[in-house]
Amino acid sequence: MSDVALSRGSWLERIGALGLGRANVNLSIGAAIVIGWALVALLAPWIAPYDPIAHNLPEKLQAPNLLHPFGTDNFGRDILSRVMHGARIDLQMGIIGVLFPFMIGTTVGAIAGYAGGWVDNVLMRVVDVVLAFPFLVLMLAIIAILGPGLYSFYVALALVGWVSYARLVRAQVLVLKTSDFVIAARSLGFGRFRILFRHILPNCIAGSIVFSMSDVVLVVLSGSSISYLGLGVQPPTAEWGVMIAEGQNFITTAWWITTFPGLAIVFMAFGFSMLADGLAERFGLRKR
Repeated sequence: MSDVALSRGSWLERIGALGLGRANVNLSIGAAIVIGWALVALLAPWIAPYDPIAHNLPEKLQAPNLLHPFGTDNFGRDILSRVMHGARIDLQMGIIGVLFPFMIGTTVGAIAGYAGGWVDNVLMRVVDVVLAFPFLVLMLAIIAILGPGLYSFYVALALVGWVSYARLVRAQVLVLKTSDFVIAARSLGFGRFRILFRHILPNCIAGSIVFSMSDVVLVVLSGSSISYLGLGVQPPTAEWGVMIAEGQNFITTAWWITTFPGLAIVFMAFGFSMLADGLAERFGLRKR
């Protein structure tokens, strides 16, 4: 064997010894991107070079330059500052928009899977009714009834997004409730509530956590799409979907107005996707 091959083998062994496998690489990259966006969102009021909503008409539609690295829009607002402040809204939408469906769906799925019988039938029929409608169409209908804004967006997500978590958790609970440790817990006289929430649920929550990371991507994209349609965040608030909508009339003359917020959405989505993939590998869900 050549020295090059030996050297390569030794480096691979060292990497394996350090635990830097594919899961750790994906997890590290995803976590770094998500933490980076979180820092940008938290520090935006202090690190953004300009006021994100202040008009400066003499500097409108400037191409990227030293003073405005991302250029300016048709009102002279700095795109970089608006992208930074937009991260606060979009990250908030992603986290809050997943939190409530996660809690509702996990609870409903766990109860349906463990109780079985008519309880399972009723809850799963509700799930089927929600799934019968396209996700975005149903959300738009709910927001149209409640009125545009973030509050309506969160309510719509809570009413629509929980069904995926419910189906996922129910399927895992159905498998685990016949496991030996559950049978042993029953023989010891533990109550149903304790068995479900202290023994079964902790052993099947990993899949929901991984799914929630991927779901953040869908929520951010949905939030940006709804803001683009004028039913989400309202101008002049800096939000990526709003920025893209405002710049669509200038796409051929001022490409930077829509390009940079669009890249921000892609980059944040990539971070959460990598984080979900890394967690799936870490929890061993890819091998099941």
